[in-house]
Amino acid sequence: MEKKKSAFYERLESKGVSRRDFMKYCTALTATMGLSSSFVPKVADVFAAPAQRPPVVWLHFGECTGCSEALLRSQYPFIDELVLEVLSIEYHETIMAAAGYQAEENLHNAVKKYAGKFICVVEGSVATKFNGGYGKVAGKSFLQIAKEVVPKAAATIAIGTCAAFGGIPAAKPNPGGYMGVGEAIGVKTLNLPGCPPNPINLVGTVVNYLLLGKLPALDDKGRPLFAYGKTIHDQCPRRAHFENDEFVTEFGSEEAAMGYCLYKMGCRGPETYNNCPIAKFNEGTSWPVEAGHPCIGCSEPNFWDTMTPFYEEM
Repeated sequence: MEKKKSAFYERLESKGVSRRDFMKYCTALTATMGLSSSFVPKVADVFAAPAQRPPVVWLHFGECTGCSEALLRSQYPFIDELVLEVLSIEYHETIMAAAGYQAEENLHNAVKKYAGKFICVVEGSVATKFNGGYGKVAGKSFLQIAKEVVPKAAATIAIGTCAAFGGIPAAKPNPGGYMGVGEAIGVKTLNLPGCPPNPINLVGTVVNYLLLGKLPALDDKGRPLFAYGKTIHDQCPRRAHFENDEFVTEFGSEEAAMGYCLYKMGCRGPETYNNCPIAKFNEGTSWPVEAGHPCIGCSEPNFWDTMTPFYEEM
């Protein structure tokens, strides 16, 4: 165990990441997950010396690969640590070396070998009309692949709004009949919506599973409460409220530096549940509203139909 930890920290040091920086990340992750500070060493051990490496089958359907790209650019753990040390990625079209028949063989072998034990991560929505003819991989429709693979998983994580709720492919008029994977095949999924979602929410979900032996508590839309339990507006440094129908900005030093609430410019923060203001993106550098752009509500069901036009006040 100690040798594993020592080797892990040596690898981090070789990438310019000190043990102190890594522990800062574990502290932020622990807070994001809603756990007390006493769990920080245990969260660190999940990365440094994992007791198990759960097999993962990652499926791509109707999507842009933006969710995978966001994960590939995550901070700690670096993607190689996540793939090689924490998880056992058995199939992922974007990052695997295999292609064609060999890749498909990996998929079928993994599903058979780890039936009932693997975590299925689905990226992208599922076309349901015309027998799923709007999207295929290796001659099989997205719908057929989902029906064959997803029910055999121990748990299914729908990453991104497309996989969770249908996303942009499901926007009107939706000729392909695109749906979130849960709705398309009638299974319960853990949903991590966002376009793209913050990688820390996937990492937090996996760590919760490895640390506590269960998936995190969910809201009525299947989203982890630790990440989607509050609205963007409630956590936003620019937030404002109304008094006697008057628009009032709650200014403090940080708010003064950032500027006014963007609600009048069409910000969908009051209707959107996510932890963007807390987790931020690009190693905690910033997030859309901090950069001056109103929230478009991308982690909500049917956001493209219900939230547009984005620059008009709701």
